[in-house]
Amino acid sequence: MKKKTTIEALLSRGVEEVIVQADLQKALEQGKKLRVKFGIDPTGDKIHIGHAVVYWKLRAFQELGHQVIILIGDYTAMIGDTSDKSAERQQLTRDAVRTNMKHYLKQIGQIVDLEKAEIRYNSEWLKKLEFVDVVELASEFKVAQMLERDNFRERYEAQKPIGLQEFLYPVMQGYDSVALRADVELGGNDQLFNMLAGRTLQKRAGQKPQAVMATELLKGADGQKMSKTQPNCVFITDTPKDMYGKLMAIDDELIPHYFRLATEVPFDVIETVERDMAAGANPRDTKASLAREIVARYYGEKQAQAAEDDWNKQFRSGEMPADMEDYRADDKELADTVGLLANAFGVTKSEVRRLVSQGGVRFDGEVMDSLDDVRVNEAVVVSLGKRRYKRILV
Repeated sequence: MKKKTTIEALLSRGVEEVIVQADLQKALEQGKKLRVKFGIDPTGDKIHIGHAVVYWKLRAFQELGHQVIILIGDYTAMIGDTSDKSAERQQLTRDAVRTNMKHYLKQIGQIVDLEKAEIRYNSEWLKKLEFVDVVELASEFKVAQMLERDNFRERYEAQKPIGLQEFLYPVMQGYDSVALRADVELGGNDQLFNMLAGRTLQKRAGQKPQAVMATELLKGADGQKMSKTQPNCVFITDTPKDMYGKLMAIDDELIPHYFRLATEVPFDVIETVERDMAAGANPRDTKASLAREIVARYYGEKQAQAAEDDWNKQFRSGEMPADMEDYRADDKELADTVGLLANAFGVTKSEVRRLVSQGGVRFDGEVMDSLDDVRVNEAVVVSLGKRRYKRILV
């Protein structure tokens, strides 16, 4: 009974679509060992908790005894997937891919047991293809199919450029499934077309088409898609305190969404949360429970509680954090206060100016309405936004 419940949760929680669900469920219930593929194009060096929705699925497959394959798209990353983009993605060099992948694997290892996983690189087979092979694979797809995709259609109608290499991306990802003889492929719902390409090319190769599991996408703190290029991300590398603080800043209406996708809290508990919120329960207390749950998932209960205690002291009691970092300014920085704060907090100058305009910058507790004529000439405690503090030393 427990195994069946686990399978049901695997196929439903945070899952938008499974193709073909009946076949996959039957294989899981029969205990057939499956080859479960997940591909990564290392276009950055950080993983956020939205990415982690799929990684927790991979871990669940591992716990059921299946073979997880982490496919590193060192070849596909050099083209760049634009499934979730409104413009061409910048192509990466091999050196950039290798550097990013080192960081990715270290973070993935916090969730997936990499010693039991099969780690592969698609350059193993893609670099061996001759041009005629690529032409034959591409012949399985039609231009009309490509232009039906939202991002291609919108760009085409807006007369924005679409590189021919972008049409080859799903062909390459599909061929990966052939090379790996994948039984299942996981990915976000924005990857559905690319994963279905794997089924098409497996049929062509005489293989049984893989099942496809498309997961929901976790929204960012502002309700938009979580993106590592936007300030709405919660990274799994964030400190417990920063992670907790970011989660306390999400829009109230996202609380059930985060409970479903970013925690293992039972559905009946989440339904109670939704009813209580609809009845007027204080969202701050519910959000605190959510933040504690997510931080504990990555750092353990002890650090989650410490992060909550620190947040309460800082925002409920008005105390400054005890472990505030110091930043020593050099002489050149003192002439440009905006630049100084950007360097101290690791943000852009435009972000500093935006926060000033919103009343989000304080010097020793005093709100700064402008930094144009402000020069730092002695030690000062600066708060940037609601959660970030630095002691600036001169």
